[in-house]
Amino acid sequence: MPSLSLRPIVRPSDDDAFVAFLSAHEFPFHVRRRPTAADARARLADGVIDGPAAAGFWVLADGETVGTVTLEDLEDDTALIDLRLASDARGRGIGSTALPAIVTEVFGRFPSVRKLEGQTREDNVAMRRAFRRAGWVKEAHYREGWPVDGGSPLASVAYAILRSDWESGTVTPVPWDDEP
Repeated sequence: MPSLSLRPIVRPSDDDAFVAFLSAHEFPFHVRRRPTAADARARLADGVIDGPAAAGFWVLADGETVGTVTLEDLEDDTALIDLRLASDARGRGIGSTALPAIVTEVFGRFPSVRKLEGQTREDNVAMRRAFRRAGWVKEAHYREGWPVDGGSPLASVAYAILRSDWESGTVTPVPWDDEP
């Protein structure tokens, strides 16, 4: 397993590298599978890296850039992540290793965040496994919640980790069968 680290994406000096990274890879389980340079620049303009409640990081494996993670809603109780790995970085366990680093970053720097959440499509088996391996719990299964070009919508599946679970090293299950 490579040594993994996160490095802040710095604006504007990293803008071109961010645009190049996003537009060089296909992300088959994201709404925009193949972002263009214009799409990436629009994300930057929208504040995905440096908005008032946002942050962005490079995911590095042995010092090599293998992905990005953007964080949103960092001023709320629940923050959201968007993890994107380079095509050639997938299937190497990097997602399972990156998630704990992301959690440590968020809970270490943002005391108001009590929960960190990520969503993926129901057919993204690798990411769903990565969430579970990293101690995240499935909290929602939104049927037909993810649009698919030219096809029927798929389910959007949400996973989260609680600050209290992270601090105690436990995993609190969701009470699925609690209806009378």
